[in-house]
Amino acid sequence: MATVFIPAQLRELSGGLQSVELEARNVRDAVEQLDVMFPGLKERICTDGNISPSLQVSIDSVITSRGMIAKIQPHSEVHFIPAIGGG
Repeated sequence: MATVFIPAQLRELSGGLQSVELEARNVRDAVEQLDVMFPGLKERICTDGNISPSLQVSIDSVITSRGMIAKIQPHSEVHFIPAIGGG
C-alpha cells in the first residue's frame, strides 16, 4: 500500500495522524479515501475538483504537475506540500 503523508496544517482533521496507508491508483483515489477517513480533508486539499494552487503533490520525491491523475504505485510515498511563492 502507498503511504500518504498528511500536511501538518491538516492534522487536526486526521486526529494528529501524520500518515496513512492506502490502496490508490492515482491522487484522486487517495484524496477520495482521505476524505472518507477524515471528512473535510478534500475541501482543504482541492479547489474546483483539482489540487489547490496552494499545494503541490510529491510522489516518491518527485513533484508532479499531473494533479489528480498522477499515478501512485503500491509502495509510493505521497506528500502534499505547501507551494512556495516568491518574487
